[in-house]
Amino acid sequence: MKDLKPKEIVTELDKYIIGQKDAKKSVAIALRNRWRRRQVAPDLQDEIAPKNIILIGPTGVGKTEIARRLANLTDSPFYKVEASKFTEVGYVGRDVESMIRDLMEVTVNTLKARQQEAVQEKAARIAEERVLDILLPPTPKSGAKEDNKPIQISDHTAQMQTTGSGTREKLRTMLRSGKLDTRQVDLDVADKSSPMVEIFSNTGIEEMGINVKDMLGNLLPKTTKRRKVSVKEALKILTQEEAAHLVDMERVKTDAVSMVEQSGIIFIDEIDKIAGKEKSQGPEVSKEGVQRDLLPIVEGSSVPTKYGIVKTDHILFIASGAFHVSKPSDLIPELQGRFPIRVELTSLGQNEFVRILTEPKNALMLQYIALLRTEGVDISFTQDAVEKIAAIAVEVNAATENIGARRLHTLMEKLLEEILFAAPDVDDPEIKIDASFVEAQLMDIVENQDLSRYIL
Repeated sequence: MKDLKPKEIVTELDKYIIGQKDAKKSVAIALRNRWRRRQVAPDLQDEIAPKNIILIGPTGVGKTEIARRLANLTDSPFYKVEASKFTEVGYVGRDVESMIRDLMEVTVNTLKARQQEAVQEKAARIAEERVLDILLPPTPKSGAKEDNKPIQISDHTAQMQTTGSGTREKLRTMLRSGKLDTRQVDLDVADKSSPMVEIFSNTGIEEMGINVKDMLGNLLPKTTKRRKVSVKEALKILTQEEAAHLVDMERVKTDAVSMVEQSGIIFIDEIDKIAGKEKSQGPEVSKEGVQRDLLPIVEGSSVPTKYGIVKTDHILFIASGAFHVSKPSDLIPELQGRFPIRVELTSLGQNEFVRILTEPKNALMLQYIALLRTEGVDISFTQDAVEKIAAIAVEVNAATENIGARRLHTLMEKLLEEILFAAPDVDDPEIKIDASFVEAQLMDIVENQDLSRYIL
């Protein structure tokens, strides 16, 4: 993990997320505590459990965005999952342990990619030699034996070998300068198609302790197919192949397990969808049953994965939900106790919408300006236009469903619909959007409540 101070974490989040200071502060403290725990005595590290967080607030106020940006801020293994995708053990669907397996898969792939990047230079040298072998097959080495008799190397053969060596170096120079990039060569490429075998179980093939696909892949002979590719593409393919061979997968697996156990973060979205007691007849497939299954994972347990046993005691869980139908107290008491920090995110008003449209590094208006600039069209927004869009967003959210900042996406798309459609053929490359333009495009729809429910 990058050793960011809490204030630095909040500052980074401020670049993309408007408001929600309490949520940013709680998340920043939780991340910093991961670093603090690593600094204490080893015998005390195991006793310090992470303080899990529940982010409470309506849709579109930044809960998921905070989680997404955390993934970019920290080097910790990170995985986002929706609670509503899980079912109780014994029913067809995904069980809660799969989130740990998915986190492990993501972490292994990330570490593997880093190791491949680290050995790229060595892999490129080996790939270069292999391409040269294809372009100029090596001559038999002196002293090679056939039928137990040494080969007699004549002066003429020795001269040919010297000439061949010179030719190889000449080809190497041409290869490095790019003069051979378009030349076609025959290359044997590993056939990556997996065996047509599938196993049906209530947990799915990825949940099984034994990786059947890998096992069958090792039993069956490795097949290759010959392809005609350019020298440039051959270098790329062979470099990737050699980089994969140079990676120490055992070390990758060991490091991945350690990283997940010590600094893993799992973001569980829509946890309110599994809150509340079901009153319907029949088994509780997707509510209390899922909570009971989730409890041991959050409390701390050992989960088998194809990369080894993973202990979840020190994984940080951040949950979020709108809780407009249910409330956090509807969760089973044991699960509530495992999420001691609760932060309520505030609804967004007109001032926040104005800032969201213009301030963040990925501001919505900047996105549309950049998109239209690819067509040679420069659009600009006046301040009164920005304020008018924000006011309409508040009005529509109040009249229909409050979907927070996501309303800005629907308004902006409708506002610029004609410009985006005609951009390739527009005569005037400079377009200014003011309040009157916004009113002309949107007010008729806003005033017609029935129409706005469908369009906005």
